[in-house]
Amino acid sequence: MAYWLFKSEPFKFSWDMLKAKGKAGEEWDGVRNYQARNNMRAMQIGDKGFFYHSNEGLEVVGICEVCALVHHDSTTDDPRWECVDIRAVRDMPKPVTLKDVKANPALADMSLVTSMRLSVQPVKEDEWLEVCRMGGLDNPPMSD
Repeated sequence: MAYWLFKSEPFKFSWDMLKAKGKAGEEWDGVRNYQARNNMRAMQIGDKGFFYHSNEGLEVVGICEVCALVHHDSTTDDPRWECVDIRAVRDMPKPVTLKDVKANPALADMSLVTSMRLSVQPVKEDEWLEVCRMGGLDNPPMSD
């Protein structure tokens, strides 16, 4: 299993909106980048991810999980674009800002720092644990 980071502009789709979707979750649609799409192709049910507010807030605000494997993105007729469904797992007790991530030497190689524009990114297990620690999660949810 693996860990991921999902970026969303809160005025388009926020953490609170994902939480409101409940157990059914939401299609992570609209991704039009091949690398981000390929990341979604690699995902498994139960993989955990950070929900990151981009442009506004610039912070990890919650933890989500993959609840449906990659499938056609319903927002386009183009067969090249696929997505997964995700659902909210829990709030981050203390949001972790991009500034704090960049200031932490243990996270210098994290995709959030090195590939900032990528909307769906892999997260290494040690990065997962460190960001969870920074956010006040003593017992973070782990991928199944």
